[in-house]
Amino acid sequence: MYAFDEERPALPGQRLPARRRPRGVMVLGGLLLLGLGLVLAVYNSCKIDIGTAQQAVLIRREGLELEPDMELAPPPRDGRAYYKGVQLGGPNGGVLTEGRYFYNPYYWSWEISPQFVVPGDKIGIRIALSGEDLPAGQILAQPGQKGILREVLKPGRYPYNPYAEAIELHAPVTIAAGFRGVVTLLAGPLPKDPNVFLVEEGERGVQSKTLEPGTYYLNPYETRVSMVDCRSRRFNLGQGGEMSFLSADGFPITLDGVVEFRVLPAKVAEMFVKYNEDANGDAIDEEIIAKIIMPESRSLCRVGGSKLSGGQFISGDDREKFQTDLVKSLTQNCQKQGIEILAVAITSIKPPDDIAQPVQQREVAKQKLAQFRREKLQQLSEAKLKVEVVLAEQKKLVVEAGQEVVEKTTKAEQEQQVAVTLSEQKLKVAQTQLEAAKDKAAAILAKAEADAEVIKFDNAAEAAGLAAQVSAFDGDGAAMARNMLLGKLAPSFRTILGNSEGPLMNLFSEFTKQHDKSRPLPSAGPSTRFGGSHTSTSISRPTEPTAANRPGQSPSRSDSLPLATSEENKP
Repeated sequence: MYAFDEERPALPGQRLPARRRPRGVMVLGGLLLLGLGLVLAVYNSCKIDIGTAQQAVLIRREGLELEPDMELAPPPRDGRAYYKGVQLGGPNGGVLTEGRYFYNPYYWSWEISPQFVVPGDKIGIRIALSGEDLPAGQILAQPGQKGILREVLKPGRYPYNPYAEAIELHAPVTIAAGFRGVVTLLAGPLPKDPNVFLVEEGERGVQSKTLEPGTYYLNPYETRVSMVDCRSRRFNLGQGGEMSFLSADGFPITLDGVVEFRVLPAKVAEMFVKYNEDANGDAIDEEIIAKIIMPESRSLCRVGGSKLSGGQFISGDDREKFQTDLVKSLTQNCQKQGIEILAVAITSIKPPDDIAQPVQQREVAKQKLAQFRREKLQQLSEAKLKVEVVLAEQKKLVVEAGQEVVEKTTKAEQEQQVAVTLSEQKLKVAQTQLEAAKDKAAAILAKAEADAEVIKFDNAAEAAGLAAQVSAFDGDGAAMARNMLLGKLAPSFRTILGNSEGPLMNLFSEFTKQHDKSRPLPSAGPSTRFGGSHTSTSISRPTEPTAANRPGQSPSRSDSLPLATSEENKP
């Protein structure tokens, strides 16, 4: 028997109890974990993580064997069959750059290393370590050949296969200000004409085109740059020995001077080829002085000095002419050879003592005479200047006076013009006011005449009305007056008490008097409004002037009518 039921084997057709199932789940889980572990192990073994600034060189473990002439594995045959060893195929020559890659570790192995960094002040030159050998006479290698490559790596970071190539660091070519770079090609086709100083562009040898100041990234195995100083240099004529020669009259003359020169930039390459010595490196100053400046200057000084006498070297004019001729001749001769003469100065001339003192005294006398003449000319110039100053002051005063006269005249004319303009304006205003006054007077006169006509017509109408009323009493004005008085007084009086005398009774007594017949009243006019015309005679009252005859008063209605007397006296 078994100690536990769990350990009893199951009989045919008998199912195990449910409590035995967890062991199968555990086994299944273990197998799953084991599978995941295997997958993870395979994944990690195939994974290649390349960090920043890193690279990986691929090496084939299984594949075709290398041939005897092969150093590194070439690209795969037909794209599938790989050779064993370090690979050269791929975009970077068998090198993997930053990233994550997956390769079968059974077939591949890899080496991780840092990429090559070219500093900022350097350049890199690639050297192929494998490939075909270079043919005779070839210096730079082409792709697939072993040797120095033409490509120049500027400052930066580059992936490379250390089994296939090496990188050398070199300094770039820096040409300072005032210098020119003479370019010599070390690699290239041989020149067609080997007997020339400068070859054609692209041929092996010294190029005619030079480099201006700046920085250039050039392959030192292909190009050599020699820096030539084009700045000005000075040469002392007494350098290397005293300069002496005989004058035209046989006296020994010793002189010294300074020549300032520089190499023409356009002929730097030719001058470098002609006068450069290996012992001096790239410098050609000493060769130019020794081979051009010194021989030319001394030769010209001796030739020109032998044409002058000993005394002429002391004279200022002859000495200046000697220096001028020396500068002209030396400039022309050196210009042809690529040298520019900037200045020539004779610093000292030593004639013999036998003639130096007399000639010097004569020259001093000439200089004093010239000084006296200059002083005289100066005095004359000062006197002339004073006269010109006085004339200028006088002219200035005349001009100022003329300007003042012109200013005053202009001002008077302007004031006169302003006054005339104001007077004309006042005249126009007065004329306008006169016209307005005339118009106003005419308007007043017309209005007065119209008022007078109205008054006349009113008086005529009243007179016509009174005449019509008088005609109702047969032309008896007194009768009409009594009638009007009685008509006015009768309604107002009830009783009258008084004597026969008095103002009131006198008023009534006037109506009781008998009046003589008078001429009929004048007609109111030609109007026939009252049915006919009446003939009457107007009698004025002589005792008292009427209001119409009084000055300053207008005639009233009652005074304007003449007194009329009827032919019959009626009570």
